[in-house]
Amino acid sequence: MKVILRKDVATLGDAGEVVGVKNGYANNFLIPQGAAIRATEGTLKALETEKKQQAKKVELMRKSAREHAQKIEQLSLKVFAKAGESGKLFGTVTAADIADALKVQGFDVDRRKITIEAPIKSLGKYEADAKIFMDISVKVHFEVEAEGSEA
Repeated sequence: MKVILRKDVATLGDAGEVVGVKNGYANNFLIPQGAAIRATEGTLKALETEKKQQAKKVELMRKSAREHAQKIEQLSLKVFAKAGESGKLFGTVTAADIADALKVQGFDVDRRKITIEAPIKSLGKYEADAKIFMDISVKVHFEVEAEGSEA
């Protein structure tokens, strides 16, 4: 029996794929669990339409992400942290600190998608990678300054 997967199934494939399975597996497990529907002419046409709509949405999101990436790349962020007189920080600058600085500038980037090559433990200029969308990454340039030097 051919079915269209509605959810990702580890042993079969990803959502939206048409796969062939045994009748009992489809009727007793996949369909009642909501993980699949029967592949008929109507459902296959609906799947194609849904894929086209999804592709358009993804392309719009990708275009928006590219615009955001260009704007982020031109920014020069300032991240403030507590530091001693010699310029060493009383801790490290984390991805969450960079995400907060980006949020202040109007960009909502998840902290888990920001990667810093090495721990930042002193004042200075640095850069980090931020994954904006599926295949779109951007270098975020930022400067770590001591708290109290905001004025």
